[in-house]
Amino acid sequence: MTQRYQPITRLGLGGTGFGDMYHATSDEAAQATADAAWDAGIRYFDTAPHYGAGLSEHRFGHALRRRPRADYTLSTKVGRLLAPSTPGEIAAPFVGALPFKRVIDYTADGARRSVEDSLQRMALASIDIVYVHDLSPDMFGDQFDHYYRIASGPGGAFEGLTKLREEGVIKAWGLGVNTVEPCLRALRDADPDIFLLAGRYTLMETTPLAELFPLCAERGAKVVIGGPFNSGFLAGGPNYDYGPADADKLAQRERLRKVAVDHGVDLAAAALQFGLAHPVVVATIPGASSPEHLRRNAVLMEMAIPKAFWEALRTEGLVAEDAPLP
Repeated sequence: MTQRYQPITRLGLGGTGFGDMYHATSDEAAQATADAAWDAGIRYFDTAPHYGAGLSEHRFGHALRRRPRADYTLSTKVGRLLAPSTPGEIAAPFVGALPFKRVIDYTADGARRSVEDSLQRMALASIDIVYVHDLSPDMFGDQFDHYYRIASGPGGAFEGLTKLREEGVIKAWGLGVNTVEPCLRALRDADPDIFLLAGRYTLMETTPLAELFPLCAERGAKVVIGGPFNSGFLAGGPNYDYGPADADKLAQRERLRKVAVDHGVDLAAAALQFGLAHPVVVATIPGASSPEHLRRNAVLMEMAIPKAFWEALRTEGLVAEDAPLP
């Protein structure tokens, strides 16, 4: 598979914070965060209609319109169309919304309309990468197969995005999900370029090593790591995968913290850098809703971490034996 999009900076900016995930932010703070990202050398930005019912896309568009379009990579998502609704639909974990409600649509026509709507919301002329959003068992439970058949079948989003890629409207497409199974199925059923996989390849979990990453390497597909802190958990927060962490996760983090303290390492820095050691991973995109948060992520990415720390994680059984280490 030939890479069809321009190179992505290894540190990107995820757009959940721009959509008021967990707490509200302001348009001014979003602009300042995007400016801080640019100043830090970040040139990959990811958003979605789902994030704040269009709020994240709106803010990203405002922040990026004055930047040369050829100088950055932009991704958004399809799978939810936005229909006018007053007041806007508040959907956890987002606490803010523009005056829209979300309508699930994994058809080819829905994907095309979603891309067109996103371009208008952002007032930009092009999108580089489009992910099929949340087409995953954790979203739909026992209805997952139903929605997957729609997306992967004739007249579905996979077919529609492939056509948009052929037309040059977008450069690449894939899935933006929290689980491995849909990515494996998509690689076998279609021709995706890239996956945005949130929370599954971190210091807490390395599930993709078994099947997904080898298949990506075979097919030439790449992976962007979303949620490298597992919803902020590895940076000290209380939530893991969008909900309160359980006792086992807390105990695992404490073991990681102990090794980090013993080697004088910031655990958040290790969490951010870990995933990038794998050759199929091209970027990691923690969210940030303030310039201070963004600048901290940029500093964490550049922190020197001794080899002895990574070796200690391996010795303690805290990382998989076959996980490449930075």
